[in-house]
Amino acid sequence: MKVIFLQDVKGSGKKGEVKEVSDGYARNFLIGKGLACEATAKNLSDLQGQKSSAQHKADVAKQEAMDSAAAIKGKTVVCKAKAGQGGKLFGAVTAGNIAELIGSQLGIKVEKKKVSLSNEIKAFGTYTAEVKFMAGISEKITVEVVEE
Repeated sequence: MKVIFLQDVKGSGKKGEVKEVSDGYARNFLIGKGLACEATAKNLSDLQGQKSSAQHKADVAKQEAMDSAAAIKGKTVVCKAKAGQGGKLFGAVTAGNIAELIGSQLGIKVEKKKVSLSNEIKAFGTYTAEVKFMAGISEKITVEVVEE
């Protein structure tokens, strides 16, 4: 009997996979526990629709990431910070601060976990941060730290 796996089953198949299994195993175990359904024409059509929908969502997300990366390419954000003793910063400029600056100055929403710094920013000057939008799509942005 042909079945469509609804969940991963160790040793049998992965979610979304169509496989031929013995009738007893399919009826008693896989279908009985809701791990698979019979591969009818309707179910196969639904599976194909789900796969194409997931592919479309992935394509849209990738395009949005590429557009955002192109929008910040070569841009500079200015961070105004308070000065502590000896011209050093009072505190530090973090990835969260940079993500907020990108949102407010460039209008691009970026999560703070997607911003990576090569080293901590604890003094005034110009630094480079990398924004990783998704796997394989990242862009560098210049961060200029000036006195408030």
